[in-house]
Amino acid sequence: MVAIMQGMDDVDRAIIAALQLDGRAPWHAVARAAGTSEATVKRRAARLEESGLLRVIGVVDVLRCGLGIPVLMRMRCRPGESLHVAEQIAARPQARFVCVVTGTADCVAELVVPGPGDFVRLLDADLRRLDGVLETETLAVMRTFISNHDWDPGLLDDPAGLGGGSLPFEEQIWEDPPERLDDLERAIVDALGDSGRMPYSELARRVGSSEATVRRRVDSLVKRGCLRFRTLAEPSVLGFGTELFLWVDVDPAHLDRAGQQLAGHSGTKYLSATTGRYNLVGQVVLRHYGELYRYTTDVVGALPGVRSADVTLQIDTLKRAWVPVPARLRANEEEQ
Repeated sequence: MVAIMQGMDDVDRAIIAALQLDGRAPWHAVARAAGTSEATVKRRAARLEESGLLRVIGVVDVLRCGLGIPVLMRMRCRPGESLHVAEQIAARPQARFVCVVTGTADCVAELVVPGPGDFVRLLDADLRRLDGVLETETLAVMRTFISNHDWDPGLLDDPAGLGGGSLPFEEQIWEDPPERLDDLERAIVDALGDSGRMPYSELARRVGSSEATVRRRVDSLVKRGCLRFRTLAEPSVLGFGTELFLWVDVDPAHLDRAGQQLAGHSGTKYLSATTGRYNLVGQVVLRHYGELYRYTTDVVGALPGVRSADVTLQIDTLKRAWVPVPARLRANEEEQ
């Protein structure tokens, strides 16, 4: 990965940061945020995409649309088997995110299952029978405070005009019944899952509808919280060398406040309230390992109602947002 990143500069990082804020932002808005020309942005973005350092996809919120329940799995593995276990899980279609960690767990995965009744089958018939797994722990996601597509890496001096258009967390009515996608909306979501920046004209041809109708439907899906645009780029590309999972047990009376406080921290990429031993789980990035101590004392230590907390360092990521991480971008490939 080091060799791939050697040709990158601040303009490349600014382009990725702009698309992280708004995956479908028009090129002129990206150019303004990156401080360069539109032609340069298009050329640079194409090169980044070709190298595998950048990709934009459309992702559906499975909870909001009633399409499934995300389940976080912590696994302990036999010594030397964690990567093998992670590879087996990443190959499964239910797996949305898979990584190898170090600490009190060896492998972390997020899987999406149809409903609560499928937890037992997932555990007993599938994961506990995987070669190399010693112990599993299941945490079902109840509510998401912030997702990776909401994260601002903080690299842009003037991000004005960029934004995904969805409602802030505080304005979302999570207790409302799930949204239901019709056939056209499902086709739109599927097409954008391949290419999040697909032009509306091409998207209309792909789903067999008019361009005006497709524009309205995409806008509606975003505003209803059903569709988001995810920019896939490894945090190290943007200068964040340490990635970790934070597992917190919070007094339920303080859970909402603690979640919103932690979601507001600049390093929080993902944060959910979950069932189980830990009821607040986050994925966090830091510039370097030396920031971990102060993060633990000053950020985690300041959360209200914390009864216990655990950190597992993310050392190899195999899958993000359903998409396998290219082998040449993975940490273990760099070290070989």
